[in-house]
Amino acid sequence: MATEIACIDIRPGSEAAFEAGAYTAVPEFSAAAGCSAMRLLRSYETASRYWLIVEWTDVAAHEAFRATPGFAYWRSLVGDFFAAKPAVEHGLPIGISF
Repeated sequence: MATEIACIDIRPGSEAAFEAGAYTAVPEFSAAAGCSAMRLLRSYETASRYWLIVEWTDVAAHEAFRATPGFAYWRSLVGDFFAAKPAVEHGLPIGISF
């Protein structure tokens, strides 16, 4: 299991349009091979900052998704709202949780 964590800063004032685009793209993630969950969180402190959290079977599944029409569609829906390139990292479970 690998968790994709993307910090996405968007242009202030485009929050509603960004969220609508992300909502439209949910089926692309749902249908992606190796994707088991996806959620989008909005920062309480910074209204134009979001975290995209995606659960993948492994990092290779995420990398494969990035080469699909589904990923291209996601970016076509939300990419114009980015204030900067999203910072993306992968977290791997280490067995500490409750």
